[in-house]
Amino acid sequence: MSFPIASAVKETLKQGYTFQDLRADLLAGITLGIIAVPLAMALAIASGVPPQYGLYTAIVAGAVIALTGGSRFSVSGPTAAFVVILLPVTSQYGLGGLLLATLMAGAIQLSMGALRLGRLIQFIPAPVTLGFTAGIALVIASLQLKDFFGLSGMDNTAHFFVKLTDFFSLLGQISWGDFLVGAVTLAILIIWPRLKTPIPGHLPALLLATALALLGGYWLADFEVILLGDQFSWSLGEESGRGIPPVAPSFLLPWLMPNAEGEAIGFSWELFSALLPAAFTIAMLGAIESLLCAVVGDSLTGTKHDPNAELVGQGVGNLVAPFFGGITATGALARTAANIRAGGRSPFAALFHAGMVLASVLIFSDWLAYLPMAALAGLLLIVAWNMSEAHHVLRMLKVAPPSDLLVLVTCFSLTVMFDMVLAVGVGIVLASLLFMGRMAQATQSYTLNEREHQGMQLPEGVAYIRIAGPLFFGAAEKALGRLSQVSSNIDAVFVDMHGVSSLDITAIDSLDTSIRQLELLGKNIVFIGLHPRLILKLRRAGIRKSKTISFARSANHACKRWQAYQAIIKSKLELNKT
Repeated sequence: MSFPIASAVKETLKQGYTFQDLRADLLAGITLGIIAVPLAMALAIASGVPPQYGLYTAIVAGAVIALTGGSRFSVSGPTAAFVVILLPVTSQYGLGGLLLATLMAGAIQLSMGALRLGRLIQFIPAPVTLGFTAGIALVIASLQLKDFFGLSGMDNTAHFFVKLTDFFSLLGQISWGDFLVGAVTLAILIIWPRLKTPIPGHLPALLLATALALLGGYWLADFEVILLGDQFSWSLGEESGRGIPPVAPSFLLPWLMPNAEGEAIGFSWELFSALLPAAFTIAMLGAIESLLCAVVGDSLTGTKHDPNAELVGQGVGNLVAPFFGGITATGALARTAANIRAGGRSPFAALFHAGMVLASVLIFSDWLAYLPMAALAGLLLIVAWNMSEAHHVLRMLKVAPPSDLLVLVTCFSLTVMFDMVLAVGVGIVLASLLFMGRMAQATQSYTLNEREHQGMQLPEGVAYIRIAGPLFFGAAEKALGRLSQVSSNIDAVFVDMHGVSSLDITAIDSLDTSIRQLELLGKNIVFIGLHPRLILKLRRAGIRKSKTISFARSANHACKRWQAYQAIIKSKLELNKT
């Protein structure tokens, strides 16, 4: 079995790649680049790093994942879901810590793909993913209040509720210029999709917002708008400027990048241990989002992706990107859908998208410095709304069982009040416990007291117990408890296990204990309809065919064998009497 890597590119080349495919991918890549440039910068800023690092992520990780992944249509880069994880890492450990956490997450994802764990992601229940996704959306929206309203005194690193308190206390200091620019951006992004034009709404929204900011400041003395170049600047040697540097991403060592105090972060076991929880959460969330993105791409195009190769691609991308200043990347749902709508046909569309972002950095970096911060905040507010899936949440609140609602509300609340690491961990554990409870209820055992069973006369002195459902640690004690309730006038216990699909070690231990108790009471045990795979498990555990234990294919087979056995015993007794 070959190593799962670059399956999407291999499939594309195997099917044949024509000039028409190249043209379609190139046009889709240009469209995606227009969308990705402002988004990448806005997401980098929201994650606590200068905007160019978001662009470097889209360039490097976007290209590497496209070439090494398993989905033909997925487009990768910085995404909104990671903001709530990356911002605390950046605040505590600086850019260097964020790059190291990304590096560690990439190694975890690569290992998951190499071990072919791509299908395991589907076992994370919908209430967990929907709960923390909606929570992330609310946190992201709260992070945009500062720039959308021009509240320079607001602390975006504060706790969610502290941030809201600060916002209401600072309402009297709203910059109406920033608010107007942000509101115009938001309005255009809402209205533009209804026009059904091939031009993505990001372009006209940011162009008009920038024009409004510049012209308003020129015409009105009190019309103040904070621009990207006002908050960020760069210097390379003797050169410096506003906004982002007009250079391609260059090779660097993540452990030499600055920590929160501005010194080289270095690398140590203590730092590794401190970053590991965040790295694991980044890896898991990235795996979930990238595979969900690939599934959405499949549903829109009727194709199939390779989940293991996609995980390998995500891992390789997040391993390579930090060496060029790239932060965490994963599959982006909105950009993937835009890729398909724009006519993308292969992974090369995502590659051309990375090239378009690179061209924008090299050619338009000076112009990007004039983007209003409020416009980027408006852009992320739309991203947060789309990410929240409010309609899906409302539907689940109406139709979901109480146990699923408990998981949804718990994940949502923990994400907002604490962080993603705790929310994901508690959500998965809670969902697993509730699932095990439902499975335990589904596992049943009952005794057939009547003498007639499916038209068959049960022999005298036989108790017939049927067990149905998976026998695992949560259900074993309840299901096997009936074996110890057999009356004293019973000579044999028939245990019908046709409906038993699985046995874990706890069930095997409980079964062994019940068998020993029945043997001490002089009872015989006949297992009926047990799958050969499960019989092998019992044999490995030491439960084998013996004088008191036997196995039968069916109830009729068990009855005939028991009647024959009883006849032999009876004849021996009569022979002894004579």
